[in-house]
Amino acid sequence: MPVSANSFLTIPQHIAIIMDGNGRWAQKRHMPRTVGHAKGAAGVKALVESCAEKGIKYLTLFAFSTENWKRPADEVSTLMGLFVQYLEKEMGALAAAGVRLKVIGDVAGFPAELQTRIHAAEASTQNNQAITLTVAANYGGQWDVVQAVKNWQAANPGADVADLTQERLAQHLSTAGMPDPDLLIRTGGEQRISNFLLWQSAYAELYFTDALWPEFNEAELSKALHWFATRERRFGKVANTQVKETA
Repeated sequence: MPVSANSFLTIPQHIAIIMDGNGRWAQKRHMPRTVGHAKGAAGVKALVESCAEKGIKYLTLFAFSTENWKRPADEVSTLMGLFVQYLEKEMGALAAAGVRLKVIGDVAGFPAELQTRIHAAEASTQNNQAITLTVAANYGGQWDVVQAVKNWQAANPGADVADLTQERLAQHLSTAGMPDPDLLIRTGGEQRISNFLLWQSAYAELYFTDALWPEFNEAELSKALHWFATRERRFGKVANTQVKETA
């Protein structure tokens, strides 16, 4: 059942998604894995629009990990091509709908054309406020933490490491300025976070679904949001029921 912004007392402010299962979706249909990636990419626009309608302000998608370079060359090439096509064909409509695009990861590792398109899309949407779509590309959570330490050191030359706190390090993560994810979704049936937003997901609710990414539509999103609504987020505190019982 579709979910509106008024259906819950609490709507996650930030959803992060590991988009898994494109290749398996295609193989189940006796098609090349690359077809699955194309199908998965085609559904992103509708998902972003659905999240914006529900009042979700931040959506982060794990598009390409630092480990994905180990995949077959034709599959990597297809993923790069899909990224370029997406920026070329979809960003105009998304920008008009108030979507801000941010890309996190080692963008310098991508072809020059893709880097140019990424920077142009980020610049043209930087003032949009309906929803921030963050695409994690050539990204790894461990890489992110190491980069944050290096960036902190560069910003504080000569500082003692004893001066480095969690709050100060967070200011140099690739997601600085954004709230941490409230809900992390992984499609495709696997139950691990695969080096995605390791620092930022410390208190995220983890939702795993067997739906393959090309099957993850608005109905599947609603299931995840209904599940999230049942969670009591304590952040290290005791449950509210325990507090009442001991009061």
